[in-house]
Amino acid sequence: MSKAETIVRFDDVSFEYSATKPILEEVTFSIRKGAKLTLMGQNGAGKSTIFNLLTGVYKQEDGVINVVKGTTVATAKQVIPREQMDLTVREYFESQFKEKIYDIDPRIDNVLEVVNLPVKNVHDRIIKSFSGGQQARLLLASALIQDPDLLLLDEPTNNLDTAGIQHLTKFLVDYKKTVLVISHDADFLNAFTEGVLYLDIFSRKVEQYTGNYTDVVRDIAIRIEKENMKNAMLAKEIQAKKDKANMFAYKGGQMRLVAKRMREKAEELEEDIVDVRKEDKTIRPFVIPFQQDLIGEIITITGFTVLKNHKVTERKATIVLRKNQHLLLKGPNGIGKSTLLESIANGTAKGSSIGKGVRVGYYRQDFSTLDFNDTVYQSLKKAMEASGIRPNEERLRSVAANFLITSDVINTRIGALSEGQKGMVAFANLVLMEPGLLILDEPTNHINFRHLPIIAKALSAYTGAMILVSHVNEFVHQIRIDETLDLDK
Repeated sequence: MSKAETIVRFDDVSFEYSATKPILEEVTFSIRKGAKLTLMGQNGAGKSTIFNLLTGVYKQEDGVINVVKGTTVATAKQVIPREQMDLTVREYFESQFKEKIYDIDPRIDNVLEVVNLPVKNVHDRIIKSFSGGQQARLLLASALIQDPDLLLLDEPTNNLDTAGIQHLTKFLVDYKKTVLVISHDADFLNAFTEGVLYLDIFSRKVEQYTGNYTDVVRDIAIRIEKENMKNAMLAKEIQAKKDKANMFAYKGGQMRLVAKRMREKAEELEEDIVDVRKEDKTIRPFVIPFQQDLIGEIITITGFTVLKNHKVTERKATIVLRKNQHLLLKGPNGIGKSTLLESIANGTAKGSSIGKGVRVGYYRQDFSTLDFNDTVYQSLKKAMEASGIRPNEERLRSVAANFLITSDVINTRIGALSEGQKGMVAFANLVLMEPGLLILDEPTNHINFRHLPIIAKALSAYTGAMILVSHVNEFVHQIRIDETLDLDK
């Protein structure tokens, strides 16, 4: 095959989950061998659907998907499926192959070295015992161990610390095969991508661009500006012809014929109006209300445990959070940040105590605080009930709309949502439950980059006590932080 040969092509591909939920409409694009492309689009637009069509998990309704014969495809998903969390590392990697692999252990060792996850006696360790960042590396390794011709990465930087992102970036820069990445991390994408496939949630079509992430965002903005200017000029000309047509029509005689021609010309110009590409919607500014009538100490931390050099170590601390105080927890992947947050949230953390009657709003990076069998409506209603406030239909739907939870989404089962949409539900729940203590574990994961400044502003303005874990420095720098606890020091 030549370097420029197309290995994947979508021709007029359409797909829908149901008659009321179309995802793709006559989508056409191509991927050449060796290309490194970004797949962009709003949360819920259908980016992961395209991955599932490429791997054969889904079948298109119409159109043709051509994959060059013999091309192997592997996906590093956003999260490890819940049903696989109790597998051992060996069982997890074996599940990536249809046939039995007799040398699986050395293969695992080699691929974990590639993704910079050096762990001793790893083969019999249970998947759920790994941190979020370590699981992100396992996800990448599960795809790489298959040595695919086309590597699909779905939000690969989620949960990775700075060192992990740098390692992944270098790997992808040096990678010789074809890569298609879903990500909202601009710096990461700019480092290695050369083109963008943009899935427009409104037209349900894919637009193909050359250049990196920043180039494409700029090109789209320029295009929209030009289209808006053209439409404005056309609208002005159309109105002028209609005004003349009305004037001539009143004069009667031959002028009526002139008026008719004017109207016809106006109709022709209306057909020239460009259907301007709609920009992704952003969530509306929001406030997370603070639990009323709370005074004094909300949480006290006198000690905690960390995992360093494969050993559990106890540390002492002197941290007291009251109303309007925000704490940032820092540390590399695998040191125990998520474990500490979880134990604080469920009241089992040794060395931490939460004040009596404090309502805890806990945002988990895997969204496991949500019941995946609930509909979105049921989940929001439970959050409102947890606040002690009688459920109010108007407020519930108003908050949902703020987070782009529309009427066609609100009755959807949470397990059927995209990861980004689950994040929107989780934030809506926090607003409705009105917590006294807010605990957030990597709240930027899976979230459209357009929403992040709005979320950062809301967290910065939160007047209760807050504990935050995030590896995204740009996001953290937008939030008011009063104290930092580095678990590595």
